[in-house]
Amino acid sequence: MGKLTIRSFAVMPFDENCYVVSDDTGEGVVIDPGGMAKEILAYIREKKLSIQAVLDTHGHCDHIGANDAVRDETGAPLYIHKADAPMLSDMRLNLSAFMGFKALSRPAEHLLSEGDKISFGQSELEVIHTPGHTVGGVCFVGDGVVFTGDTLFAGSIGRSDFPGGSEVELIGNIKKKLLALPDEMKVYSGHGPSSEIGWERQCNPYLQW
Repeated sequence: MGKLTIRSFAVMPFDENCYVVSDDTGEGVVIDPGGMAKEILAYIREKKLSIQAVLDTHGHCDHIGANDAVRDETGAPLYIHKADAPMLSDMRLNLSAFMGFKALSRPAEHLLSEGDKISFGQSELEVIHTPGHTVGGVCFVGDGVVFTGDTLFAGSIGRSDFPGGSEVELIGNIKKKLLALPDEMKVYSGHGPSSEIGWERQCNPYLQW
């Protein structure tokens, strides 16, 4: 596995975390480009990265807004879980119709399922399906890191009161699938600071029952 370089962008107006993840080969992926395409693409050009995929952890508007701009410049295909794919082209489903801005994305080239693997350079990310925030929410697990989208935050969990959400399902999937990962695994979430699985296991108040 290649050593990962992770560059985060806090995308306004919801401080959504977009991540450009690359390894020593210069190949990489973009996770959740919710906006700020200009800044994201400037970094990709500066580092001369070859982007192999655009990955959406789920289909909400603040995570998909710059999908097309990143795809258009890099030529990389888009991946999203099959259950969230309809949200890309429906402003009501992706919630942008209620947020005061327009977020639409062309259909994804690839639909994800549990256990799928996305390769770039000498690295690989594995898909873990963690519904509860959305029906098609996923996390991406790499070497020592997990990108959790809006499933798990530092000291908190994603909202479950949107259409398709379920608090019971969300907490159940976090406990079963994410807390099964090593304690030292770094957590990069869709909003807020990074964390570690071990800290979340011990201290996250939502996971203590």
